[in-house]
Amino acid sequence: MNISHIEHIGIAVENLESSIEYYEKILGLKCYSVEEVVDQKVKTAFFKVGDTKIELLESTSPDGPIGKFVEKKGQGIHHIAFAVDNATEALKTVEEKGVRLIDKVSRKGAEGLNIGFLHPKSTHGVLTELCSK
Repeated sequence: MNISHIEHIGIAVENLESSIEYYEKILGLKCYSVEEVVDQKVKTAFFKVGDTKIELLESTSPDGPIGKFVEKKGQGIHHIAFAVDNATEALKTVEEKGVRLIDKVSRKGAEGLNIGFLHPKSTHGVLTELCSK
């Protein structure tokens, strides 16, 4: 497995519109994409900061993963995503090393990326996402 860079940092928010406004008006960043990922019950907004992206995540349903996260922990950093050559192969590699997975194989995520998550109980409390094109 070869990690090339931090692909993005995912931040759970209650309200995407007001969060976008903060990032644009206060921090001076530009939202370049808003997208809904229906099967994950989430709406996303992306900002580019150098080679890394910030992904804001608003739940479209209280029973979705982001809805549950915000209800339990409030708004804030949800996950860190690393770019890899092949997300499915990377998931297999880390599983062979004893890491507990949320996804056994990659699935489609925002921006057309193949994504897979590692369980935070195996990653020192940090929800970790592996992404590939």
